[in-house]
Amino acid sequence: MAEAAVARETLFALRETIARLEGRPIPALAAAAHEALADKPATRSAGLAKPLPEQPLLAVGVDDLDAAMQGGVALDALTEIRSLGLRDAGSASGFTLALAARLHAQASGTDAAISPILWIGDTVATMEAGLPYAIGLQDFGLAPSAFLQASPRKLEEALWLAEAALSSAAFAVVILEVRGNPARFGLTESRRLALRAKAAGRPLFLLRQGGEEEASSALFRFSVEPAPAQARPLPDGSVLGGSIGHPAFRLTLEKSRKPAPLSITLEWNAHDRRFAPVSDIQCPAFPGEPAAHSGADLPASADRPHRPQALGPVLAFDRQA
Repeated sequence: MAEAAVARETLFALRETIARLEGRPIPALAAAAHEALADKPATRSAGLAKPLPEQPLLAVGVDDLDAAMQGGVALDALTEIRSLGLRDAGSASGFTLALAARLHAQASGTDAAISPILWIGDTVATMEAGLPYAIGLQDFGLAPSAFLQASPRKLEEALWLAEAALSSAAFAVVILEVRGNPARFGLTESRRLALRAKAAGRPLFLLRQGGEEEASSALFRFSVEPAPAQARPLPDGSVLGGSIGHPAFRLTLEKSRKPAPLSITLEWNAHDRRFAPVSDIQCPAFPGEPAAHSGADLPASADRPHRPQALGPVLAFDRQA
């Protein structure tokens, strides 16, 4: 099934490339744009349909990462952000919200009004990882008044809501959260969402919690893991013992226009709403004092080893009636 999905995606990509080389409109994209314009009868009847303006890019602000994405995250495409497990859901959600905060910061520098953000949450993932809340959003660099949440009970309802939100062009970004790799959300559904985002000129962030890599129509795909936070220096250059710095993420750009993946550790400065590579942060520490993220160095137990032992060969017995 995975090989067939990859083959279909390759075929779609080849058709789009041939259409571009021949100067013809991309069939699937033209159909999606026509469907989006069909929802506006006044515009269609008056013959005022205009081509969508070229959308800007959302620069992450880190040279190596922006170069790998040829300038930044496209604001008229599907971008996938996944966590390796539900235990890392907070990191994936945090990175997604940080991108949304940068998008709002970019819009605030223009004359355009700032549109709200729509978060379509997964019910099961919400039970495991929770939902963003107002105080946390404000501390993270987002205005709670510009953040809307929806919690559909079924995946089909979530997909319909994401398409409708993109078509309305009322939101700065739509965030669709799914758990794992549901069978009812595959390559066909992701391609439909990608075409809808392209036709509407709006970004869609697919937040896949605890999911595996699979073929999709996402232009970029990131995997996000938590990284140790760096202690922040005080104005006099010293470090407050036990302090915790900005949130940090271990980021891997798994899918892009470049074949080789890129891995980098970033921290998020909510006050300035910008990312910074952890390696570029100078953080002195007290001699002999552990880092802020280090755990306590507990002694080994007196009557048993301090590390779990290997299981060794395991024999499975037949279950008794």
